[in-house]
Amino acid sequence: MNSLAATEDIIAISRKKFLRRWLALGLAINDILCICIAFTLAGIFRLGFMMSESQLTDILAVSLPIYVGIAINTRAYGTTALSTFWVSYSRSAAAFIFAMGAVLLTAFFLKASADFSRVIFATGVVLALLFLFIGRGILSHLSKKLLNNQPMAEVIIVDEIKVEKLSDTPIIDAVAENLKPDLTNADIIQRLGLITQDMDRVIVHCKPENRQAWAFTLKALDVNAEIVTPELSDLAPIALNRRDGHIALMVSQGPLRLSERAIKRAFDIICALIAIPLLIIPMIITAIAIRIESPGAVIFSQQRIGLGNISFKIYKFRSMRIETSDSKGDRSTSRDDDRITRVGAFIRKTSIDELPQIFNVLLGTMSMVGPRPHAIGSRAENMLFWDIDVRYWHRHAIKPGLTGLAQVRGFRGATEKREDLEERLQSDLDYRANWSLWSDIKIILMTFRVLIHRNAY
Repeated sequence: MNSLAATEDIIAISRKKFLRRWLALGLAINDILCICIAFTLAGIFRLGFMMSESQLTDILAVSLPIYVGIAINTRAYGTTALSTFWVSYSRSAAAFIFAMGAVLLTAFFLKASADFSRVIFATGVVLALLFLFIGRGILSHLSKKLLNNQPMAEVIIVDEIKVEKLSDTPIIDAVAENLKPDLTNADIIQRLGLITQDMDRVIVHCKPENRQAWAFTLKALDVNAEIVTPELSDLAPIALNRRDGHIALMVSQGPLRLSERAIKRAFDIICALIAIPLLIIPMIITAIAIRIESPGAVIFSQQRIGLGNISFKIYKFRSMRIETSDSKGDRSTSRDDDRITRVGAFIRKTSIDELPQIFNVLLGTMSMVGPRPHAIGSRAENMLFWDIDVRYWHRHAIKPGLTGLAQVRGFRGATEKREDLEERLQSDLDYRANWSLWSDIKIILMTFRVLIHRNAY
């Protein structure tokens, strides 16, 4: 890449940091306007005219500072929020809901809750969430366009090796620009500083024998710096630690932090406690129907692979005749399987047979959302799942679920071919890598579309 082109690219990309600040300010202004307009309209809808100035001022005076403070703390105006709509909206919505909770708490302790209309308050909350959704959606689209889908300002320095250009990130040829990693040369250090001064990150590709020199030199720059080390790719490290004076690569950790596990568990318990009273009558009817058609226990239990690859006992309504039930799961259920009873065929097709797993959720062996747990002897093309893809074990780093991303993507039924397992596994790994409470809520809502599925048998 010639020097002039590289310089022009660097100047263009360095402007991203300036543009990001204005876009983040735009998000903040958008949020404030959305909340103010929402409560103003709520008063007009309810009263036919705008609510009293003091009432509106009281609500906004309490909620807006709290909202902006939480939004800043949760990075609702950060780089990721600018480039990813769902991240942007979920962070702003969470901050707003928390702020509204603070308003209610303040009104309660000040004994002022009788002074404003609950209908106006509820309408304002709903309208604000709607306006935030629309406003952040528009700004997210604008940000992507202005930042060219790459909000980070970064430059790549290549020293005596070839690197394929895969993005708009400018590449500086260290040899052509005479940029040697040499702290004894003030001119080189100054030019490196000028190149990287407006960057978020500088990435260096160099020969192994030059990495120490580059690492030493990059520490003199006021910028985040990385040295690409391709030979570590197979280890897939996620962090570095120090152990007894040596550097250790962290290659694995639980996909969820303690706080995230607590949130997910609380969500599971709340969902289970809400669901059990609603499902108890259908479950009693199902149990009676199973017992009338065929003798034996109405609940079928089986060992499945759970969190941390430790087996647990899963509960289902029995859908097969008692003498043909497969406790180990060696034989996958097939279409028109002769082991299935008439009641069993119906409850499998409608997913009713899975309802007892709500008690697994309550007990903590399962979650509402997660990879579906498989029997230990499950096979595809007469091969055990882990023999098809060793990454199969990685899916169990998160708790198995009543439903999951694979299910809402339509991957259900018997795993007859390798592809059946591979498609589900990839979905499970995608879910593990991108978990959020919002993703759990979306998957639960999307599950209602696939409760009855052509592959449910």
